[in-house]
Amino acid sequence: MATASQPTVTLKHISADLAEKHKQPKKQMNQIVEDLVAHIVKNLKKGNRIRMAGLGILQVRKRAARMGRNPATGETISIPAKKKIAFRAAKELKEAVGK
Repeated sequence: MATASQPTVTLKHISADLAEKHKQPKKQMNQIVEDLVAHIVKNLKKGNRIRMAGLGILQVRKRAARMGRNPATGETISIPAKKKIAFRAAKELKEAVGK
């Protein structure tokens, strides 16, 4: 869980760092990162699985419809089926963060 003491790194921060590292204009690198995100979204919408070596796997999973309960009233409600995005971290990422 993020707290006030932990900074949030945005895609703009990442693209600025990459632009500096690779001596590219920030605007161009920002466009590349935006295109990468758009490409990932497009493939997830198609139902494709995205494998990023060293990072992990993104995929769409289907959740079946089910019965639930309204915690305020105790009333039984029907929860419709939906899709969710699942991320499974790569072994390399787990080991790098776990140190």
